[in-house]
Amino acid sequence: MKHLQIYLMLLGFSIFTGATFNLAKYTVGYFSPSSAAAWRFGLAAVAMLIILIFTEGIKKSQLQNNTGSYVVLGIVGIFGFNALFFVGLKYTAPVNGALIMGLNPLLTTIFARIILGNNITKNQVIGILFSFVGVLLVITQGSIETIRTLSISGGDLIIFAGNVCWALYGVLGRRLVKDGTPLSTTTYTMIVGAVCLTVFSLFTSNPVFLTNIPIGVWGAIAFMAFFTSVLGYLWWNQGMKEIGANKTSLFFNLVPVVTMIISFAIGTPIRIFQFIGAVLVILGVLTASGLISIPKHNIDQQSAV
Repeated sequence: MKHLQIYLMLLGFSIFTGATFNLAKYTVGYFSPSSAAAWRFGLAAVAMLIILIFTEGIKKSQLQNNTGSYVVLGIVGIFGFNALFFVGLKYTAPVNGALIMGLNPLLTTIFARIILGNNITKNQVIGILFSFVGVLLVITQGSIETIRTLSISGGDLIIFAGNVCWALYGVLGRRLVKDGTPLSTTTYTMIVGAVCLTVFSLFTSNPVFLTNIPIGVWGAIAFMAFFTSVLGYLWWNQGMKEIGANKTSLFFNLVPVVTMIISFAIGTPIRIFQFIGAVLVILGVLTASGLISIPKHNIDQQSAV
């Protein structure tokens, strides 16, 4: 299959990102959210720069032509998304945040239509619908009471702003960057984002001194840096380039499914509505990516009266 490798990469992105939720919860017991993000993306930026130097090399013309674009993408997609998401979670429930992020494929599709002029197919609309309903079931566990009591707060609006940043990161990357590769784009935007996060973290304090942080916490930071950030962001940008923003964004909805599976593996039971939701998310991704086609019905015959 033509894009099988890309789909496997994006599946890897979903798996690494899904694991990050559990790891992030572990690390914020020892780091402030901004410090954890600064360490994560600082290590990732260094790793990306080393990889770039020994593979493609640093091309002056490429860097000069896209300096402004890299700064914008780094501020929007790395710093903006992470800062707004973590700040927003301080003022709203995790379920609200997860559901708002479930709107990402819809936002990305809208931005891709407006900014890139991409067409929206019937398969993509149906896939987005299936995926969002699936995310709703996975996160709320099918509880009508949970859905009924959801309300909009200031934290929700902050997380929505972070969601907009993530959607714009992928779409603007295709629009603004000229003659750039996924590796160079990921590297330079990550450096900008890491610098911003580091500066931001200077105004916060960690709950535990660095010398008292267990090795397991540093291991969690390293996993998020090298797998979620380096490979995850690189594969995401590769997907944006190869199969477009609309199809790539659907893989973000696999993240809560992966988180659910990991939680099940460590002892949390899965409810039937969560299982149904996971199936709907997977069905939505397969439909929107074109791996499952919705049959067309010709309605040319007139009914006899």
